[in-house]
Amino acid sequence: MSAENGKKSAKYIFVTGGVTSSLGKGIIASSLAKLLQSRGLSVTIQKFDPYLNIDPGTLNPYEHGECYVTDDGAETDLDLGHYERFLNVRTSQANNITTGRIYFNVISAERRGDFLGKTVQVVPHITDEIKRNISLLGETGEYDIVITEIGGCVGDIESLPFLEAVRQFRFEQGENDTLVIHLTLIPYLHSAGELKTKPTQHSVKMLQESGIQPDILVCRSEHPLPIELRKKIALFCNVQVSSVIEAMDANSIYEVPLLMKREKLDQRALYMLDIYNDRDYELTAWEEFVHRLQNPAHTVTIGLVGKYVELHDAYKSIAESFIHAGAVNRCKVRIEWIHSESLTVENASEILKNLDAVLVAPGFGERGIEGKIEAVRYVRENGIPFLGICLGMQMAVIEYARNVLNWPEAHSFEMNPQTPQPVIDIMEEQKKVTKKGGTMRLGAYPCKVQKGTLAHAIYGKMNISERHRHRYELNNNYLEALQQAGLVASGINPETNLVEIIELPTHPHFVGVQFHPELRSTAENPHPLFVHFVKAAMTYADQRQHAAVEE
Repeated sequence: MSAENGKKSAKYIFVTGGVTSSLGKGIIASSLAKLLQSRGLSVTIQKFDPYLNIDPGTLNPYEHGECYVTDDGAETDLDLGHYERFLNVRTSQANNITTGRIYFNVISAERRGDFLGKTVQVVPHITDEIKRNISLLGETGEYDIVITEIGGCVGDIESLPFLEAVRQFRFEQGENDTLVIHLTLIPYLHSAGELKTKPTQHSVKMLQESGIQPDILVCRSEHPLPIELRKKIALFCNVQVSSVIEAMDANSIYEVPLLMKREKLDQRALYMLDIYNDRDYELTAWEEFVHRLQNPAHTVTIGLVGKYVELHDAYKSIAESFIHAGAVNRCKVRIEWIHSESLTVENASEILKNLDAVLVAPGFGERGIEGKIEAVRYVRENGIPFLGICLGMQMAVIEYARNVLNWPEAHSFEMNPQTPQPVIDIMEEQKKVTKKGGTMRLGAYPCKVQKGTLAHAIYGKMNISERHRHRYELNNNYLEALQQAGLVASGINPETNLVEIIELPTHPHFVGVQFHPELRSTAENPHPLFVHFVKAAMTYADQRQHAAVEE
């Protein structure tokens, strides 16, 4: 796998989906990449999304789930989180492209006069731009294989330019240099008592109408696929029987790579790409992680107080971080999803008193803010382990200012520009920003951790780097008063003096962070803040249990 210029010549795998959405293309792509990586190959994954937004940064979490942020400040699809959590490598702006970005690039080029007066059309100009982005990562010379996930379903109008670009790209590449994996559904009809292949046949036929013949079919199913059914699928979908891969429902997404290994998905892909690889799998750490995940010795219940809890994908990275940290601690973390709008002074005790820890989640806007502040007050006063992320950290500052410093009107400038005590204020460089998309403080920034603090004990070092996505910050004009009242600023950005971490030494575990630690947690490298938080929840649960026994 070498090129004349000395760089690696990458091969390309495309993952498409049919029948229905939410089948798990991102998980299949990540699982295949994990298996290939475990055999010594250098692999990256990219996601092509068919919507017209330039990035997910301005999308409502109810519609799209969380907005995942990379080190270089790209606001991306949440599937990039899966890529990083499985591969334990960083992604970038190049790993997520939307239709909006494609059209923006083409229209910008047209405005510059790059097309020399030619009529700009979907074919060839849009498809050429898609192909250019497909090959960007492959041309770096860093990767043996580039996996490209095509968002949406085959048959969607929005996906047609991407499928046409894939068709052209395959035609232009050398033989055995590309591979198409089509993820589909084999539903089980209880009334008939059998699995049905017709939806898959129609899905593949629709893909063929786009000029693409899939090489491998990954079939999601609630039941095993008997060999007779695999032969039928192979016959009517023009693939070999060995290319019909069973993808049974799993208890955890982290079991999927091991299931795909059993189904020999990676072996089939390597064979069809004409890549010889006889290396053994190096999956020891992954298998140990899955074993700990499947065999917890403890259980804790942690409340997640947020504004978008009806759609759990809005906090996907937080939920996965709890899984990673739970496995390290041999502990099953049960998340109690609590809508912040439902929390009041009157019912906070009833809702929160039986929890082992509380995380106040990030978010934007005024809705549900008072509920978050009330959650912070309750856990602070009752010694329940607390972690506040981004807006959650800001709510902790407001709560402390109101109830400890006795500033009842303390607030965030975001929610109340008229507050006499804006303990949370808009960042200086944000004051002149008028456009919403891609203009927040985004990406990785350094933080210096103060020695002797809980944060230093958690990280074990003074210099760290974490990812951000915010416009507002702790107002340093009020920092001295907050510190004199007992709140500690244990992490500071060395360049801007921005407060990154706060904590309360008089509390068993009270930590707020302006950044998003959940974006750095992976299956094999859980984030230390979550590991320590789960451990604190376990300690608190044991103390409550002992207290109940003594009573």
